[in-house]
Amino acid sequence: METKAKEINILGLPVEDAEVIAAELNILLSNFQIYYQNLRGLHWNIRGKRFFQLHVKFEELYNDAQAKIDLVAERVLTLGSTPLHTFEDYTANNQLEVGKNISKDTHAINLIIDSLAHLLKIERVILDESANRNDEGTNAMMSDFIKEQEKTMWMMKAWMEEEI
Repeated sequence: METKAKEINILGLPVEDAEVIAAELNILLSNFQIYYQNLRGLHWNIRGKRFFQLHVKFEELYNDAQAKIDLVAERVLTLGSTPLHTFEDYTANNQLEVGKNISKDTHAINLIIDSLAHLLKIERVILDESANRNDEGTNAMMSDFIKEQEKTMWMMKAWMEEEI
């Protein structure tokens, strides 16, 4: 029985492996877009005594999310695939709660914590896939994302436990 040799892309990865990872990255991309939109809404709609503190923090978070979105899309392109880029695609692949008209500080922070927890789950799947398929570029990116988001979650949880 003759085995067919795997087609290798310019990165040295089997094309089939790159396609699997790109598909997972597109799921992450979709969820990051929803996370980003949630953060924009939180930034615009936050009210109360912590407005100044949280307004600035939410802007910092959405700028970070926007940078990550670009990195994910560019990685999909690097792997030889096409990044999703329509709201229809994003909503079809979304697994996050959509935050609508949230103005209360604790509700906003809980939404961020829950969103990051879910993004971390998606990223860990990609981390495992990329490690198993020798895709160090994707693996390193996921490792960096995970490290940063775990710290952000810790900070958000610490904020939730503050005494007034």
